[in-house]
Amino acid sequence: MVLCGASIIGFTVSVLLDVVTRTIGHPWLWLQQVTTGFFAYGVFVGMAAATRRNDHLYLTEITRRLSGGMRTAFEMFARLVVLAVAVAMVWFGYKNFLLDLGSFRMPSMIPLGVYTISVPASGVLIGLFALEQLANGWRRGFEGPEDRDAFMVTPE
Repeated sequence: MVLCGASIIGFTVSVLLDVVTRTIGHPWLWLQQVTTGFFAYGVFVGMAAATRRNDHLYLTEITRRLSGGMRTAFEMFARLVVLAVAVAMVWFGYKNFLLDLGSFRMPSMIPLGVYTISVPASGVLIGLFALEQLANGWRRGFEGPEDRDAFMVTPE
């Protein structure tokens, strides 16, 4: 979460400085590259953080109403799909990273691989978080404290 916050702050500050320096007639050309980096890392690290917190890529409203074996099956399937996507992100993101080492951004000549390495890194984190959730769900069940109280009717 700290990396997400740092990326959002860095993105915002770099865009602000880019606008200010262009307005006063002395643009810093390298700021667009910094902005691109903060944006790329913010998106992919944010995906991993959302996966860790179970806030992203899931059918929570459907599975919340289920219990027992049916819930376990749905939750396992959802996390296995996320794990498959994470493996694809690592595999294809790494191949893309290797290709981008030969391409450079002007005017600083920074390899594009500096930006695209965020995809496989995010895939590794997402995969680890999906495996963690699978292991914890298998041992303790997928139902959380917020699920138990969500549909209870309290007598008045």
